[in-house]
Amino acid sequence: MIRMEHLNKVYQQGGEELYALRDINFSLELGSFVAIVGPSGSGKSTFMNIVGCLDRATSGSYHLHDRDLMRLPDKKLSQFRNQSIGFIFQQFYLLHRLTAYENMELPLLYRGTSAKERRSKIVEMFALLGLEGKEQFYPKQLSGGQQQRVAIGRALIGEPALLLADEPTGALDSKTGQDVMALLKNIHHKGHTVMMITHDPKLAQEADSIYEMKDGRLMELTRR
Repeated sequence: MIRMEHLNKVYQQGGEELYALRDINFSLELGSFVAIVGPSGSGKSTFMNIVGCLDRATSGSYHLHDRDLMRLPDKKLSQFRNQSIGFIFQQFYLLHRLTAYENMELPLLYRGTSAKERRSKIVEMFALLGLEGKEQFYPKQLSGGQQQRVAIGRALIGEPALLLADEPTGALDSKTGQDVMALLKNIHHKGHTVMMITHDPKLAQEADSIYEMKDGRLMELTRR
């Protein structure tokens, strides 16, 4: 599904080259659940942004579903991202003037999905997430865990090939974080490919495989 070869991300600072990512070689099979761990500043978020087509690598190759994303112009890259990748963030990033239903509806509106189909998909998603009856609630009326569930629904509603989760439990208490993690595992078991960044080694153990990012380099960890 994902194939990266000799991928680098370099920033210019004061005439010097700073490597955020250095010679990344990485592959991910369809239906996998992978966790990325590593200290702050190691390059995890830069890596996630490139995987998610929010940023571009400086050199190397990146193929997703056999598409050469390094060669796609910005407009087509944005379209590809909207159609193929879902994002879950630590801070939820819900629009507070919109209801839970309207927040979840946004990706479908951007795609031009009909009102009837939008309604059907959203009702099904609220049931999957255990949020029945919360459709017309605004984010401030929901708990942190419920807001994250809405954010997960928004990421999944367009049926993306790849789901990226950046510290998805970081803003939640321990019990709610466990509930959200169980939900992500359930989503994975339904066939979704999931990549998660986390600082929590216990959460990372829930993934099929674990990679560590250190000083811009990525390596797979061997489980004990």
